[in-house]
Amino acid sequence: MWNELLYAFEAVATLPNFIAMAAGIWGGVIIGAIPGMTGTMAVTLALPFTFYLPPVTSILLLVALYKGSTYGGSISAILIKTPGTASAACTVLDGYPLAQQGKGGKALNMALVSSCIGDFISNISLFFLAMPLAMFALRVGPPEYFMLMAFSLTIVASISGRSLVLGIISACLGLLLATVGEDIYGSFRFAVTEDMKSGLGVVPVLIGLFALPELIKMIVFRPEDNNAAMKLGDNRLTMAEFRGSLKSILRGSVIGVILGAIPGIGPSTAAFFSYSEARRTSKNGDKFGEGELEGVAASESANNGCCGATMIPLLALGVPGDVITGVMLGAFMIHGLTPGPLLFQNNIGEVYSLFIGILFSSVFLFVAGKLTAGAFAKISRIPQTLLLPCILVLCVFGIYSIGASPFDVSVLLVMGVVGFVMMILNIPAAPFLIAFILGPVFEDNMRRSLAISRGDLGVFFHSWISWAFFALTVLFIALTIRREWQKWREKSRNTAQSA
Repeated sequence: MWNELLYAFEAVATLPNFIAMAAGIWGGVIIGAIPGMTGTMAVTLALPFTFYLPPVTSILLLVALYKGSTYGGSISAILIKTPGTASAACTVLDGYPLAQQGKGGKALNMALVSSCIGDFISNISLFFLAMPLAMFALRVGPPEYFMLMAFSLTIVASISGRSLVLGIISACLGLLLATVGEDIYGSFRFAVTEDMKSGLGVVPVLIGLFALPELIKMIVFRPEDNNAAMKLGDNRLTMAEFRGSLKSILRGSVIGVILGAIPGIGPSTAAFFSYSEARRTSKNGDKFGEGELEGVAASESANNGCCGATMIPLLALGVPGDVITGVMLGAFMIHGLTPGPLLFQNNIGEVYSLFIGILFSSVFLFVAGKLTAGAFAKISRIPQTLLLPCILVLCVFGIYSIGASPFDVSVLLVMGVVGFVMMILNIPAAPFLIAFILGPVFEDNMRRSLAISRGDLGVFFHSWISWAFFALTVLFIALTIRREWQKWREKSRNTAQSA
C-alpha cells in the first residue's frame, strides 16, 4: 500500500497537475462569485477540455472547479447579499450584516478558513471512509429520506428570526411554490404557462429573493446613504475569533461529510443544517442573523465539507452524489475508468493519485482565497448607487446564461418583488428558501414510500435510521416549543413589570 501511495504522490506532484488544480480553483472562485454562474455550469463547460488530458489531471481539474465555485459563492453572499451559488444562501444570513458593519474582509477570511477546514476533513473522510459511508448511504431509501427531510424542515425554527409564526408562514409559502410543475406521476400543478410545467429553478428564486429586494428598496425609499460606501474596517481574523468558532467548524464539517455522502442531499441542506445546530448550541445563538462570525463558519464548513463527500458514493458505488458528480461520472467513463467497487481493484493507482491530488487542492483553495480576499473586500467600498445596478446586470446575465430562458429571468424579477414585500412585512426569507429547496425531495420520497407500501404508514418506521430521525424531529420540536414558551413568559413578565 505504501509503495502505491508513493507512486501516486510522484504521479500527482507534476507541473501539469498543479497548473490544472490552480486554474480550476481560480476559475471556480471567479465563476462562483458571479450570481447565477453555478459550479455545475463551470464543470460542464470544462468537460470538453479534459478529453485529451490524462485521467487524473482531468478529474483534478473538475474537482478543483467544484471546490472553487463552492467557496466563491460566499464572496458575493457576504459582500453584496447575492449568493453566487445555492450552497452559499445560508452564508448571507450573517455574512452580509458583517459587511455592513465594516467587517466584510473578516467574514471572507472566516469563510475561507472554514471552507478549507471543511474541505480538508471531507477529503480525509474520502480517503479513509469511502466504503463504510457509501454502504451507509446505500441503506437510505425513500422512507429514510422522508424522515431526514422532515427533520431538516425543523431548521425553520432556527432561521425564523424573532418571530416563529412568520418563519412558519414563510416556509409554507416556500413549500407551496416548490409544488409548481410536474410531480412524480406526471401530473402538472400550477402550470399556468408552458414554461411552468418544468417548475421554478432554484437559482432564479434564490437570487431574486436575496439580491433584488435591496435594489427595489433603494428605488422606492431613496435612502440618503445610497452614495455612502460601507467601511472596510479591520479585516484580520483573530485567533480568539477562530477558537470561538472552531467547534461549529468541526461540527459543520462532519455534518457536511455525512449529508454529502447521501446522494441527492447536497451542500445547501448541509449548510442550513449546520447553521441550525450552531445557533442552537452556541452561547451567542441569539446574535445569529445579526452579524455573527460563527454563523458564517458553520455554513461554509458544511457546504465545503460536502465537496469531497459527494465523491464517496461516486467512487465506491458508481452513484453520483449530486449533479456535479454526475458530470464527473461522464469524465471517468470517457477516460476508461468505471466508478464502483471494481475501481479500487482495477485502478487503485489512479484512485490513490486522485485522493492525494484532492488533498493538494485544499492548499490551492487556501492560497487562492487569501490572494483574492483583500481585492474582493474592496467591492464593499463601491457606493450603492453604482453597485446595485451592476448587481442587477450580473444577476440577469447569470440567470439567462444558465439556459437562455427568458422565463427564468421573469422568475428572478417576480421573486425580487416577492422578496421586497416579505422585507416590508418582516417575513424572513431564509425559511422560504430552505422549504423551497427541501420541498420536492420531501414530497417525492413521501409519495415513493407510500407507493412502495401501498399506503401503509408503517413503512416510515421499518428501519432504525427512520426511528432515529423521527426521534430527533420530535425532540427538536419539543425544544422549540419550550423555548417559545419561555420567551412568551419572559415577555409577559416584562410587560407586567412595566405596567
